[in-house]
Amino acid sequence: MPSSFRGLPPVVWTIFAGTIVNRLGYLVTPFLVFFLASRGVTGTDTSYVLGALGAGNLIGPAVGGILADRIGRRPTMLIGLIGAAAAQGALFLAPGVWTMAAASLLISTAGSTVSPAAYALLADAVDSERRQRAYALFGWGVNIGTAVAGVLGGYLAARGYWLLFAVDAGSMLLYAGVVVARLEEPTRATTKEKDGIGYGVVLRDRLALLLLPLFGIQLFVYSLTEVALPLAVRDSGLSPAVYGAMAAVNAVLVVALQPFVTARLAKLPQLAVQSAGSALIAVGVALTGLADGIVGYTVSVVVWSLGEVVVAGIAAGVVANLAPAHARGRYQGAFSWTWGVARFAALTVGVAAYTTLGAGVLWWTALLAGSAASAATLALVPRVHRRTAAHELAA
Repeated sequence: MPSSFRGLPPVVWTIFAGTIVNRLGYLVTPFLVFFLASRGVTGTDTSYVLGALGAGNLIGPAVGGILADRIGRRPTMLIGLIGAAAAQGALFLAPGVWTMAAASLLISTAGSTVSPAAYALLADAVDSERRQRAYALFGWGVNIGTAVAGVLGGYLAARGYWLLFAVDAGSMLLYAGVVVARLEEPTRATTKEKDGIGYGVVLRDRLALLLLPLFGIQLFVYSLTEVALPLAVRDSGLSPAVYGAMAAVNAVLVVALQPFVTARLAKLPQLAVQSAGSALIAVGVALTGLADGIVGYTVSVVVWSLGEVVVAGIAAGVVANLAPAHARGRYQGAFSWTWGVARFAALTVGVAAYTTLGAGVLWWTALLAGSAASAATLALVPRVHRRTAAHELAA
């Protein structure tokens, strides 16, 4: 194991292992369109179910952040995991479109409450110098589990969609068991009366209000790799198998390189590294517009995958360092909500721009917006360093 991950406390490794287990069961969502078609749900009705799934990713992080600070990290994670597992069964048994949409909303809402609590628990367990490494390890677990799930999902779907739901729900309940058996609720700082229990503490933080939108732009550009890349592959006359191969290239690069790149970059100023990696992602995404064959798409995927490896864990670590100790859950909820908005915008605005304005407009927008956000983030480095130093002194 690279030195960057050595010395992390047991709670970090427990969350890492639980995340792998949980992501191994991330099977229903990628195959949801196929499952709906098997139940006779097609066309506009499909968009209702998928829209509900996307809406839940906007609700869950906000709720999860508040609950993590209000009732605790462990209870919030258990509510999310058990609720999402129950919703998987509800979706499989749902008799109609609207009940399917309601179950999908519950799946994504409950499932996305887990991340803010887990992020806050990681921030509680390590100091500011090691948080980026802890979050990078968390992200590595997500990628390992997702890579395996991609292969496992195709195998199980061919043998019955009920297997996807069973494995999804089972993995969530197994992770919940890990939370009960292996994680302890940390002692949290007392909430300041003036901050209340809502997101006012974040909304009054001018530095956070500058940084989170910049992260959102960077995450929007990255989300285009999931949304617009398959459209580009299709329009090039290539088969879906080519997109599958591109996803495999990304997974292999991230899983193989991330621990070692994190070790190399751990001593550098992390927000500066974030800016450089995000610029690399923007360049890689823009290169998609120049590709017209397998080689061109492979080059673009390699470039933005390297950027993904570089930025792993940094944004979440920076947000954790901005947060006062009593509001870490809400700061991570705000960050997770930013991620949800970015992905939702890629699914809606990004696809609309591609289909109506043209692919070239989208790729140029990705390059310019990503580069500008990276430069603006770099300008905030001194202010972020001062805030981190102030919190360390207070601790």
